[in-house]
Amino acid sequence: MNWLARLSLDYTRHGGRTAVHFTHQGPLRLLRSLYPEGEGICHNVLVHPPGGLVGGDVLEIGARVGEGAHALVTTPGATRFYRSNGQPAAQRTQLVLDAGARLEWLPLETLAYDGCDAHNRLDFALAEGAALIAWDVTAFGLPHAGAPFTRGRLVQHQEWAGRWLERGTVDAQDALLMDGALGLAGHRCLATLLLACGTPLAREEREALLDAARALLDAHPQGHLCGVTAPNDHMLVLRGLAPVVEPLMQLWRQVRGAWRERLWGLPAAAPRIWAM
Repeated sequence: MNWLARLSLDYTRHGGRTAVHFTHQGPLRLLRSLYPEGEGICHNVLVHPPGGLVGGDVLEIGARVGEGAHALVTTPGATRFYRSNGQPAAQRTQLVLDAGARLEWLPLETLAYDGCDAHNRLDFALAEGAALIAWDVTAFGLPHAGAPFTRGRLVQHQEWAGRWLERGTVDAQDALLMDGALGLAGHRCLATLLLACGTPLAREEREALLDAARALLDAHPQGHLCGVTAPNDHMLVLRGLAPVVEPLMQLWRQVRGAWRERLWGLPAAAPRIWAM
């Protein structure tokens, strides 16, 4: 039996408090809102009880953050694309930020199992003054379990219409991509961290954010396999490779904290569930 699951999140700000209203269909849920940083920032955990996707499953997630609201969304565990039964599995996420809104979209890693046929798409749109920090950390196979990624593929699509588009296919049997020096070079974890702003970043601010990230890369053992750029004056993009998830996730959390402090004057507060 294939699952079709949808979750729609609507964040609004009233009287200094950010609140969420959500609707769902199928096995997608949102745990109760938490406010560890005060009422202005709503922390939520998105839960998918089946724990993964098989061929034919589709997850559709939409989030709208209203004017002046600030939301942080994470997950309690990895998203898993299991071995396909001949049909693709898909996760589609759409994020819309109104004027002055802030969203931190910070799911834990995605695991592409051997033999999967997976499509993972993220689309976002930002109004003036809005800001988004979002990441994607994807691991291919289960090296700790002796289950390498020898078959299957993952199609990744990330887009801000009219401003930025990245689309690629990681195919387990593409030896040049998987093991070549200009591809993954034998590494099996690939990660991206985005900072997107609806209003262009001033040059000085952009350079300060880049410098903050580069300082953390220089100090981290995995930093030599990472790089951060500003593809346009609305965005910063950090990319990295590692053999496994843990070093990149640690580094991504550090950079996210530095950008949060520099951009919004907020401490690098971590969702409570990350400490469990």
